[in-house]
Amino acid sequence: MTGMPENQQKTPAPITAAKTVLVTGATGYIGGRLVPRLLEAGHRVKVLVRTPAKIAGVPWLADVEVIQSSLDDGDALRAALEGVDVFYYLVHSMAGGAGFEAKEKAMARTAAQAAVEAGVDRIVYLGGLHPSDVELSTHMRSREAVGQVFLDSPVDAVVFQAGVVIGSGSASFEMIRHLSEALPVMPAPSWVRNKIEAIAVRDVLHYLLGAASLKGPVNRTFDIGCRQVLSYAGMMQEYAAEAGLPKRFVLALPVPAPKLAGMWVALTTPIPLSMSLPLVESLQHDAVSREHDIDAVIPQPDGGLTDFRSAVSLALGRERDGQVTTVWSNAGADADPLPSDPDWAGHRVYLDDRSFSSDVAPQHVWTIIEGIGGKNGWYSMPLAWSVRGWIDSVTGGAGLSRGRRHPHLLAEGEAVDWWRAERVERGSLLRLRAEMKVPGRAWLELSVEPEGTGSRYRQRAIFFPKGLSGRLYWLAVLPFHSLIFPAMSRNITAAAKALQDEESKPASHTA
Repeated sequence: MTGMPENQQKTPAPITAAKTVLVTGATGYIGGRLVPRLLEAGHRVKVLVRTPAKIAGVPWLADVEVIQSSLDDGDALRAALEGVDVFYYLVHSMAGGAGFEAKEKAMARTAAQAAVEAGVDRIVYLGGLHPSDVELSTHMRSREAVGQVFLDSPVDAVVFQAGVVIGSGSASFEMIRHLSEALPVMPAPSWVRNKIEAIAVRDVLHYLLGAASLKGPVNRTFDIGCRQVLSYAGMMQEYAAEAGLPKRFVLALPVPAPKLAGMWVALTTPIPLSMSLPLVESLQHDAVSREHDIDAVIPQPDGGLTDFRSAVSLALGRERDGQVTTVWSNAGADADPLPSDPDWAGHRVYLDDRSFSSDVAPQHVWTIIEGIGGKNGWYSMPLAWSVRGWIDSVTGGAGLSRGRRHPHLLAEGEAVDWWRAERVERGSLLRLRAEMKVPGRAWLELSVEPEGTGSRYRQRAIFFPKGLSGRLYWLAVLPFHSLIFPAMSRNITAAAKALQDEESKPASHTA
């Protein structure tokens, strides 16, 4: 890319007055984290989203102006940009196919022209770190082209180029995490030896925020990274060390195999094939900063840049503390294989989800739900549950012998056979956490809600596998789940119906 000569804008720019900014991509991983930082810095923030429902639950919703539109509607975008000083363009489709690059470039041109007509002072874009003398992948080439559109526009542009972004819930982090956890010895394509410079998501946000307050024209690219260069295999080994895993051995085979590697990533991580392929393709070449000019324009964060292992530690800590604010899977339906529960961000999740509607009142369904287990049983194939309990007992687990404290009442923290009541929302939801011996973590969630004149019962079996053994375990029990869980949903509803019928009978009177 070309832009302003690199010998210009060499002194840190002072912070200027608050700006009015428009953020696109606010439903995505980076945009969703940038918005609250802009607000904290005192800027007035607008967000342009195609589907406002995707940000309905964010804590900053009341503090921003929400504009519903798409980036290919030039007139609507121009209207949204009226009065805007800084335009954050933080969108990039992970789709592919014929015409993908042309569509991305055309959308960027529409955005650039709208910014010119609205009198915007600056466009800020986040692209990818890449070498200059190789044939790039389709997605990396497209990101470079979009950045160039903005640099060629009359509007001043700041184009950041970042490599692997490490943060809780980021796609790159999840790819490293799950590949590291799946196998202690992993054959891998030759690109695992390529040099990679990662960057912590907090440092990406630091630079994006700083771009809003720069004085004067800039109009150039900036490479940003943590200044620590590792191979991809090295990053996996560093992750394993930080996560307390045994040393991982990555065997680099003398073949690139990007498509095969993309399929392997999709199989062993939560990332779908539509996203794993472009991620893997972007790793075919070294991704290391060629210049550090950003230091003279936006000072490093207090305490300096975050090294790779510290970024991993921060990401793991946020997930343990339930402080994951955005995840890669929220960026679009094509990349959303996980349940929506925020506590589940960052995990490979297997899910058996079933529901059953009936004319039974919710309170009667809840009575059956709260009384499940122990002598009341599990409402499907009791022999199968007994056998599973016996297997768990002989392998050192809790089995079914613990029963339950009370036949009808349940409180959080109480044992129910091999489960423990993790969450009880009386009258609506019971979540049980498994304490059986399994290669992973498992939950069973039972809930009921009003529906018309009756109710809708829902049950979810949730499993977070640990390594390859966890994935194989889930595949092994699938045939049993297909028999047990449908019957369980029907029988619980039938038991609730019988309870309702019994209570509706007129009381008998004796002389």
